[in-house]
This record gives sequence, structure tokens and C-alpha cells, in this order.
Amino acid sequence: MQRFSGKRAVVTAAGAGIARHIAERLMAEGAAVFAGDVDAGALASLPDAMGRDSVDVGDPISVDRFFDRALDELGGIDLLINAAGTKGPTGPIEDTDPAAWQACVTVNLTGAYHCLRRALGPMKHQGSGAIVNFSSTGGLYGYPERSPYCAAKWGIIGLTKTAAAEAGPFGVRVNALCPGSVEGDRMDRVIAADAASTGRSEAEIRADYVKDTSMRCFVTADDVAEAALFLCSDAGRRISGQALPVDGHTSML
Repeated sequence: MQRFSGKRAVVTAAGAGIARHIAERLMAEGAAVFAGDVDAGALASLPDAMGRDSVDVGDPISVDRFFDRALDELGGIDLLINAAGTKGPTGPIEDTDPAAWQACVTVNLTGAYHCLRRALGPMKHQGSGAIVNFSSTGGLYGYPERSPYCAAKWGIIGLTKTAAAEAGPFGVRVNALCPGSVEGDRMDRVIAADAASTGRSEAEIRADYVKDTSMRCFVTADDVAEAALFLCSDAGRRISGQALPVDGHTSML
């Protein structure tokens, strides 16, 4: 099914992980996709038919250069998957290095703003568009020893709701996805960092993550991609300003 035939999509953090999966799914369903990532090597491994350029979302000059090229190559923008992020430091608030805090918030929150700033204007001008920002279950619950990450992801939800309120009269929808623990290399690194910080084994920490969901599961990149594509599709045309968890139902922390 070609749900996105004729649509023009920009996807950040598309070199790997969930965002890459979404970018490839959008292209398979008919969209012209322009991919961005800070890792030029990861971008090089994307399908030949996918446009691409390196971008550091925390740097407004880099974002402007990236969007200038994306909009020129695509001829406009209908969809934005605003997925770039970083896990940030692990540890108690009082032990968190201010520079590490700032770096985490800059990528996860300010980076999303930089991309929204460039996408919303063209979308409002044409009277249509859909944006999916990436928050997290960390944006719905406080999470011990992940203060900068949680603060940034809570901020994403506020940014999403504000952007939706501003853009709704112009036919543009803005939502946030809140993935839970997603199977893959990134989650493996988070668990390893938690283990190093707490002195517990990785197996114990992994078991705790699963126990915290009523469905007793991690989610997959495909689970998150399905939700993102639904929000971008005509089936989600009346959904905006929402923070949608895809997490197997986080029931406790």
C-alpha cells in the first residue's frame, strides 16, 4: 500500500535505529525521503534512492544548511520525523556535570526546536503537513539518574503541544511519540551505563525494565515505526497535540 505516494519527508537521525526504519518504511510506501544524521558513515549506508546530508541538530547553522538542501532537493516538505536524540549522562542530579547536562538538552530538546523552526513555515504556507517529534516514556515519568534526558523529553511534549496549537489552524498536525524500552544497540548501551553507574548486573537491569511494563516486554523498532506512520497518514488526520506512548504500558518505575 502506497500511503505516502507524492509525499516529501525529512527524517533526522536516519542513519540507524528507529529513525532509519521509519525512513525506509516511508520510502517503501511511496514517499520521497531526505535523511539526516550526525554520522556521515551511517548516512552512506542508506539506500541510493534516499537523499541525505549530515546534520548536527544542536547547531542551528548546521540545521539551516541541512534544511536548505532538503527543501531544495524535495521541492518542499510534507512530513517531518524529528527523531535525533542522545541518552545523556547517567547519575544523581548533584553529580551531573553541567556540560553533560547542557549537551543532552541541546540535542534532545533544542535540536527538535531547530528542526521545527525550519519545517513549520513551509508546511503552514502550503496548508498541510504532519510532524512527529520523539519524546519517551522518560517524558511522561520521572526516572532516577536520568535527569537531563527526562527534562528534555518532558520539554518535547510541551513543545509539541504548543506547535500543534500554533499550526493547527493552518492544517498542520504535530504529535509526539513516547517509546518505551526499544530492543537494539541503543538500549544495550543504556543498560550498560545503568549497570556501570549502579554496580548491578546488566541482566538485573534488563529484567527491571521488562518488569516495569504490564505487557512484560520491550518494544521493537517496527512497533514505533507503525505508530509514526499512522500519525503521518490520512488515518491520523484528526490527531494532533498528542503524546502517544508505545511502550507495552509502563505501569511502574
